[in-house]
Amino acid sequence: QVQLAESGGGLVQAGGSLRLSCAASENILSFGAMAWYRQAPGNQRELVAAISSGGRINYADSVKGRFTISRDNAKGTVYLQMNSLKSEDTAVYYCNADRIRTPAGIRFGVWGQGTQVTVSS
Repeated sequence: QVQLAESGGGLVQAGGSLRLSCAASENILSFGAMAWYRQAPGNQRELVAAISSGGRINYADSVKGRFTISRDNAKGTVYLQMNSLKSEDTAVYYCNADRIRTPAGIRFGVWGQGTQVTVSS
């Protein structure tokens, strides 16, 4: 069944930038709302940014003006451009799709395995 895979995480100094990508494991027909979440040690998973199938975008207050979410429907990929990174952005970042349609059917609530982002101060 279709899965999501994140890439682009790593170690960066404060003030630096990273671009995360999230792609489906196989060709898809369409996908619904996509979102990026993050979870730091000892904290609950929190929503970072979301983009609907129509392009409506929401950001957590903590990342507004620094992060940009975008999607490429043709490629079945969602991106998170992260600028002006802070140490408090350190976390595992997960992508999520509320639904993915493939020739085999529809999966709901699909999560990636996560990618580590570490910001050194």
